[in-house]
Amino acid sequence: MPYAAQHLAQPPSRDDVDRLSGATVVEFGTPWCPHCLRAQPLIEAALKDRPDVAHIKVEDGPGQPLGRSFRVKLWPTLVFLKDGKEVARLVRPQGGQEVLDAVRALAA
Repeated sequence: MPYAAQHLAQPPSRDDVDRLSGATVVEFGTPWCPHCLRAQPLIEAALKDRPDVAHIKVEDGPGQPLGRSFRVKLWPTLVFLKDGKEVARLVRPQGGQEVLDAVRALAA
């Protein structure tokens, strides 16, 4: 699954996320967040040639259970999962290289 430009209409449950297999990046943010908008080209570039890495884009906010279960406090937060287990996290990435390195490490 390539880069997801749109947030999911219905986010997965935490149980669904915990059962994922393979490499997955779960992105928490909102469509209006300036930090999220600034990070989109970085995330897209890191995932564009990675069909082996799933990308799940979740709209977050107060009371959203998936974001709270991952203790998301700032947007965007990228949670890198291997077979449903968190292996890394980036909060408000500033450069493309850090996102690219994290995706490469996840898929290795």
